[in-house]
Amino acid sequence: MSSLDSPVTIVADTAGDTTIVHTGTELFARGSGPGELARMLPYAFARDAKLALVARDALPPEVWICAETDPDALAEVTRRLGAIATAWKTAAEVETALRAAYAQIDGEAARIVDEAEADVDITRLLQDIPAVEDLLEVEDDAPIIRMINALLTQAARDGASDIHIEPFEQNSVVRFRIDGTLRDIARPRRALHAALISRIKIMAQLDIAEKRLPQDGRITLKVAGKPVDVRVSTLPTGHGERAVLRLLDKEAGRLDLAKLGMGADTLATFDRLVKQPHGIVLVTGPTGSGKTTTLYAALQRLDSTTTNIMTVEDPIEYDLPGIGQTQVNARIDMSFAKALRAILRQDPDVIMIGEIRDLETAQIAVQASLTGHLVLATLHTNDSASAITRLADMGVEPFLLSSTVLGVMAQRLIRRLCPSCKKPETIDGRNVWRAVGCERCHRSGYLGRSGIYELLVVDEEQRHLIHNGANELEIRKLGTQHGMHSMRDDGQRWIDAGVSSIEEVIRVTRD
Repeated sequence: MSSLDSPVTIVADTAGDTTIVHTGTELFARGSGPGELARMLPYAFARDAKLALVARDALPPEVWICAETDPDALAEVTRRLGAIATAWKTAAEVETALRAAYAQIDGEAARIVDEAEADVDITRLLQDIPAVEDLLEVEDDAPIIRMINALLTQAARDGASDIHIEPFEQNSVVRFRIDGTLRDIARPRRALHAALISRIKIMAQLDIAEKRLPQDGRITLKVAGKPVDVRVSTLPTGHGERAVLRLLDKEAGRLDLAKLGMGADTLATFDRLVKQPHGIVLVTGPTGSGKTTTLYAALQRLDSTTTNIMTVEDPIEYDLPGIGQTQVNARIDMSFAKALRAILRQDPDVIMIGEIRDLETAQIAVQASLTGHLVLATLHTNDSASAITRLADMGVEPFLLSSTVLGVMAQRLIRRLCPSCKKPETIDGRNVWRAVGCERCHRSGYLGRSGIYELLVVDEEQRHLIHNGANELEIRKLGTQHGMHSMRDDGQRWIDAGVSSIEEVIRVTRD
């Protein structure tokens, strides 16, 4: 276990609303409102001991412990800090407290960028670096390493889906994609860019000497105890290599379908479709609209102990327990179609296809559904009705589509208004809310996202239309007559509830 090897001093400022914690040579200033945590113990020690030191308002700090807490570690804390009240919590509550307490403070990444020296020793940087199990244990590494650790930690804490590191003539730009939009985080000096990319390549096990060709890699790490998978893509440009790091929270793969934001009627209908014994259920939308997350959540509704569930993905985004997952690999000619043919010989009950991209994959999906399999797949189309015509345009016969497709879900992600700064206003006699912007939401006015959905159910009348080669306007019209709501109509419930704004719903549904 990590040792508690430095004295801890607690000092309150004159306002009484901040706790300054001194551990060894480090100072941390944290707000001490209800539920706020102060980092008073070394992270590795607190994590291994399964305890958390909590400071709330003007009350004395207390130690949160659980059934798994190391009694010797608790005795050490008492010896070093004196008599401190203890509070029994669940192991999950202690773990959550630790994650929140030890997350990097706002702007940490930008601060470390400014501290990094321009004359970085590349030779030293490229030497073997001991593996780090958890980024929060790293405090005094070389500037470049500390900077990348801080970037990854801050991105994970802020809920960023991607980190962009882009070179330009005078400097580099680091940006996070948060809630679907990019935000500038830092502008490191141009001289640091090559060292940053090289360090990322080392972490992703890429060829650091190859700067002329694109490369793809993967980093598996933990931030505050949470497993995070980072997909790395590098691309040569005129001013050097740019890198995009996609962060995949492995725990997000266990999402509950009921928590994605579907309306009650839509959820009940979609849940019924994904529990059918055979047929095709499609989820459509542009890149980044949450299609894969919806399919993953749908798979969680199925019993993998009695059902053989298999997937073909590019790439595998989350590890799903009890489900066989296969990754497409173009380098060895492992295509969606080839993987699907192999999967059909594995006696599957349910097959998930990451994306239907070509006629061959579409035809195998149709044949699989005709032979008693349930097929869940994604497709890139703007709405639900156009998914049917897209498959027909690929070359799938309309009579096959009419007998296999059970339903099509089109979706988008809309940003939720920041609860700290949203303001009410009245438009045409109706009360709505608008985005303002504050420190909590980085001046964007929005914090987090929810889904809006359009579910087309293929009933007998729709089958007749599809069989006769109807166009998407006819399919949409009949769907509307049978109760289908458009995505814009679905977004109205978020506006009425004060969760999102009119402008945001219009922005994501304007196509």
